[in-house]
Amino acid sequence: MITTSNLSKKYNNNLVLNVEELEIPKGQSFGLVGNNGAGKTTYFSLLLDLIQPTTGAIKNNGISVHKSEDWKPFTSAFIDESFLIGYLTPEEYFYFIGELRQQNKADVNALLYQFKDFFHGEILGQKKYLRDLSKGNQKKVGIVAALIGNPEVIILDEPFANLDPTTQIRLKGIIKSLTEKRTVTVLISSHDLTHVTEVCERIVVLEKGEIVKDLKTSEATLKELEAYFSGTEALPN
Repeated sequence: MITTSNLSKKYNNNLVLNVEELEIPKGQSFGLVGNNGAGKTTYFSLLLDLIQPTTGAIKNNGISVHKSEDWKPFTSAFIDESFLIGYLTPEEYFYFIGELRQQNKADVNALLYQFKDFFHGEILGQKKYLRDLSKGNQKKVGIVAALIGNPEVIILDEPFANLDPTTQIRLKGIIKSLTEKRTVTVLISSHDLTHVTEVCERIVVLEKGEIVKDLKTSEATLKELEAYFSGTEALPN
């Protein structure tokens, strides 16, 4: 589904991302972890054509993302609050995104109804602009907006940050339900190793822009990641 080859990104001769090869198959729940500056958001930004690569390319369903826009109808994302439109209410924003994705108000309302528990009475009907919502509630809006129109690829950067524990648990349920049918590819970056190992079947670790681990999630994955990031990982014999 998503193929990365010979991809690099430099800023003023500073190499911030260098991925020779990475393939993410259709329907996979994929986690990207790493410390600050590891290149996680840079990779997602390249995948969404928000920035241009220095070398190489990413293909989404066979489409080179920086040469064509044909990948956009089946791909959605929420990276940060810059994806929102601050002077709109949540409802106005949801309907706006719906129009972009050929969804009428009834379609959007039907989707929003499924997330009543996730919204926890803090989003709809509040007569607040998006700019006046808390960081956590802005994130709820952005995540649900990314689900409008039945996208095949969903990209979420740090989706658990700024969310209270109850909402984090509900979000994990939402992500798991998306990937159950193996038709939606979900890419998540996170600093929270526990959450990402619970919802992702595969986890890639970035370190200084390069892939240092590519793990199929198992019962041992969390401990392996914790050992790596704490510097206590055993050296190979």
